[in-house]
Amino acid sequence: MSELILSRRGLLTGVSALGATAALSACGAKTGGATSTGSGATADTSGDTVKVGLLNSLSGTMAISEVTVRDALLLAVKEINAAGGVLGKKLEPVSQDGASDWPTFAEKAEALITDTRVAATFGCWTSASRKAVKPVFERHKALLFYPVQYEGLEQSPYIFYTGATTNQQIVPALDYLKKQGHTRLYLVGSDYVFPRTANKIIKAYAAANGMKVVGEDYAPLGSTEFGTIVNKVKDAGADAVFNTLNGDSNVAFFKEYKSGGLTARSLPVLSVSIAEEEVKSIGTQYLEGQLTAWNYYQTTPGAANTGFVTAYQAAYGKDKPTSDPMEAAYVSVHLWKRMVEKAGSFDVAAVKAAADGIAFDAPEGKVTVDGATQHVHKTARIGKVGADGRITEVWNSGGPVAPDPYLKGYDWASGLS
Repeated sequence: MSELILSRRGLLTGVSALGATAALSACGAKTGGATSTGSGATADTSGDTVKVGLLNSLSGTMAISEVTVRDALLLAVKEINAAGGVLGKKLEPVSQDGASDWPTFAEKAEALITDTRVAATFGCWTSASRKAVKPVFERHKALLFYPVQYEGLEQSPYIFYTGATTNQQIVPALDYLKKQGHTRLYLVGSDYVFPRTANKIIKAYAAANGMKVVGEDYAPLGSTEFGTIVNKVKDAGADAVFNTLNGDSNVAFFKEYKSGGLTARSLPVLSVSIAEEEVKSIGTQYLEGQLTAWNYYQTTPGAANTGFVTAYQAAYGKDKPTSDPMEAAYVSVHLWKRMVEKAGSFDVAAVKAAADGIAFDAPEGKVTVDGATQHVHKTARIGKVGADGRITEVWNSGGPVAPDPYLKGYDWASGLS
């Protein structure tokens, strides 16, 4: 299975983007007052502002999740500017719409780096979008801060991963299900790289931990037809469902799940891509009692989170929930600010060199950058959806978990990468 599921049009678009890359590189860029990234791409630091890129799906199937991530990024920029900016310069956010289309993400990343000349870019959600832009950032030696949990088994010298890697979300979720006595899992996911890789990891874990995967199904991203899958789940003899669906497919799945007579009590679902925003969109009546695995919830205690929720709702509405990807995006901008200030420069090489050990008292609790992997230490949490639509923590890891993107600390994962 290819990691990027692209249509014929998408493949042609990707080729066109590569051609555009060569053309833009040949044209060169202004050098006056710019900070070189060492590859020809430059960040424009000549004025009183410095541009940062926001790259999110503002349309298409992933907009249900990504618009609020963009809003959280804007909140962080606003806070930083109110406090004086970065190295005496205010941040100027430039937002681009990836439109839930992976070649479009690559094109927009190219434009942000070479035309807009941003100092760093924050965004992407699906692993397919991240995989699409990864070679663009690596080719230009430009920085991407990626804020969403993902399947691990990846490191890039030009990506900082501020969402959870596998041992900070999927493995703790499996440990929790096992502790609760669930040993027969049905896997349901969207048909692209994250769910397929995550399920490969889940099957390896299950084989080593006395669990059995009794079924595995995928639906195209954006699919609204789940009758067949739900019937197969009902007939499989599973005692829990591990859900890696993304975007608005979750709306159709959980409506069909309830219509099929399945509930959290009869057959619980643990989801790794449904946060507070999706609960609101799907409907609490379809999700009450179901489980989620993240590193942050709106209900996470602490003064930092109280301040974050208050500021977000003041900016976007009292009824607007916060969520893990939003929080990880918000945190990513603050971490980058601290890296730049430690480096004393917007230069990418200097920022990377300054990253190790950078810490931030985040809404989720203290997070610290691991310079070797460019991931962060994060606390794992399992939550349950309540009747009020809020997700309340039912378990946590007791403190930040060191990132292990290649699962080197687990014997059962030795053949995965």
